[in-house]
Amino acid sequence: MGVDNVILLENLEWFDETGRELLHRLPEHGSGEIKWGAQLTVRESQAGVMYYKGRACDAFGPGRHTLKTGNIPILTKILSAPWGLKSPLRAEVYFVNLKVFTDLKWGTRDPVAFRDAELGMVRLRAHGVFNIRIVQPVLFINTLAGTMGKYTSEQVEEYLKRVIVSRFNDYLGEKLRTLFDLPGHFDALALGLQQRLTKDFVRFGLALDGLYITSITPPEEVQSAIDDRSRLSVIQDMDKFVRMKAAMAMEKAATAGGEAGAGLGLGMGMMMPGMFGGLQTKTPAQEAEVVRCPECDNTIPVDARFCPYCSHQQVVVRKCINCGKNLSANARFCPRCGHPADEKPQIAVCPHCHANNLPGAVFCNQCGRKI
Repeated sequence: MGVDNVILLENLEWFDETGRELLHRLPEHGSGEIKWGAQLTVRESQAGVMYYKGRACDAFGPGRHTLKTGNIPILTKILSAPWGLKSPLRAEVYFVNLKVFTDLKWGTRDPVAFRDAELGMVRLRAHGVFNIRIVQPVLFINTLAGTMGKYTSEQVEEYLKRVIVSRFNDYLGEKLRTLFDLPGHFDALALGLQQRLTKDFVRFGLALDGLYITSITPPEEVQSAIDDRSRLSVIQDMDKFVRMKAAMAMEKAATAGGEAGAGLGLGMGMMMPGMFGGLQTKTPAQEAEVVRCPECDNTIPVDARFCPYCSHQQVVVRKCINCGKNLSANARFCPRCGHPADEKPQIAVCPHCHANNLPGAVFCNQCGRKI
């Protein structure tokens, strides 16, 4: 790729052969002496971020870009003699993969506690899949990837899985009264959980592109109770149930009655109403060419670096953990809420069982009680 040339200029580009890399750094061995005039080629599904003298300089979109550093061919080598012919003007380029990473698995390693309104304390197992994509390349590098030469979806999957399970426990405790109400609500639960997780993902420069719940499994004794409840719900009126049985017996007897049996069969057929209709197939909306500014909520071009209405920076370096405000690289305090820019989120400790939970957790993952 021409990243170690002593005299010639570099030509930087990268292809993801595995399909699982979120980020890749050039040079691969660390920083390099990228020279003035080096060429950077970025594909449509990528973003390029150049770090020069330890700081992120800019995020490059698709196309060919000319890089500008203080390293001049031959001359820099001569001037860097005091440093062992190694230029102190170090630079590296990170290629960020902007495609959607699909089929990432999430699930409960151990059963989570859920306080059911009718069954009491129940231990549940849940599993599903989710999709992610990078929406803020600089923020993703600074908060999650760091100086790693490459970062794959497998490396981030385990942590995101724990975040999803923690928020799932909170959301289930707030929105679901009893497991008897669970059938038919998987899509609504998945959509609500995805919205709840937005803040957890966006602080790393990630977007949760989709989340799906494939199963929520209670213990066998609870499954038996649900089955018994389902059987009882079928027989809502014992008198009507007895009449139905009698009618079925009459129908069976009428099968041997010739014309009378045919008349009964015709009558039964006319009692079948059309109960299903109006089903519509929703087509996914096409991706818009505009996005909303997180500060003033106005629509702006998707490739805008600053909001034309409020001048809010769109390329995020880091965010305030308290209010989500975009912070500049040298900010010491948040200009919106006044919180220290370097403040870290605090782990939530359950006052009942003293177990550690993720920051912002409402219910304990171990005992199921409210924190």
